[in-house]
Amino acid sequence: MSATTLPPHVRLANEIARQFAHKPADVAAATIAGHIKAVWDPRMKAALVSHLDAGGEDLDPVAALAAQQLKGS
Repeated sequence: MSATTLPPHVRLANEIARQFAHKPADVAAATIAGHIKAVWDPRMKAALVSHLDAGGEDLDPVAALAAQQLKGS
């Protein structure tokens, strides 16, 4: 999937993950998960978690870690 055809929740999660690429993956993922939990619409959050459950295609590895953390919240 190209960047122009990514679902919005994947594109946004990947963009946020790029902003934290300089941090260790666990720190970045926790920060991203906190942002998503605090700011994103619940439907977008649910779509991201569903995307991860469906295989997480095209999801940045750190964004995928963040989505995994959201599953428990």
